[in-house]
Amino acid sequence: MAINRVPVLKRCRSLGLEPMYLGIDKKSNRELKRANRKMSEYGLQLREKQKAKFIYGVLEKPFRNYYEKAERMPGMTGENLMIMLESRLDNVVFRAGFARTRKEARQIVDHKHILVNGKQVNIPSYLVKAGDVIEVKEKCKGSQRYKDILDATSGRLVPEWVEADAEALKATVKELPSREVIDVPVDEMLIVELYSK
Repeated sequence: MAINRVPVLKRCRSLGLEPMYLGIDKKSNRELKRANRKMSEYGLQLREKQKAKFIYGVLEKPFRNYYEKAERMPGMTGENLMIMLESRLDNVVFRAGFARTRKEARQIVDHKHILVNGKQVNIPSYLVKAGDVIEVKEKCKGSQRYKDILDATSGRLVPEWVEADAEALKATVKELPSREVIDVPVDEMLIVELYSK
């Protein structure tokens, strides 16, 4: 599997991202030394795509597939793309507060700790639907790992489209998110422009 080994804070600095969007509480003290060059239109578009891929932990090929699927769906392509990325199972586990970061959420799903509607799902890219119930397996609920995670994520806001019960480690997807409630700093129109060339 392809893994990006660039340090997270360094990558955040280069993309102009706050680490909190990844669930990381660290702050980078270094300032990015950028030459005073004006970035080209292509450069801006590419950076937005890299930002979206980095935040959601998606590689190029699956990201391209999401874009093509979003293009075939009714409505705005950019909004459809963001909604699909947001409704990935690993992202919903992160949003519900069952993981500190999206990477940890991906690992929790990979390790078969998550049930969707009572069935075990270990595919992080599984797209949840409105009404899906996501919960941590019964035998994993009592582990120290989840106690630590709940301590770390207790102050985090759960988006209104997810109803989370931290005590029972259970969440319900009330509806698919609309673009207005997705708080990710990505301009999806630039991604659409990049791919439609």
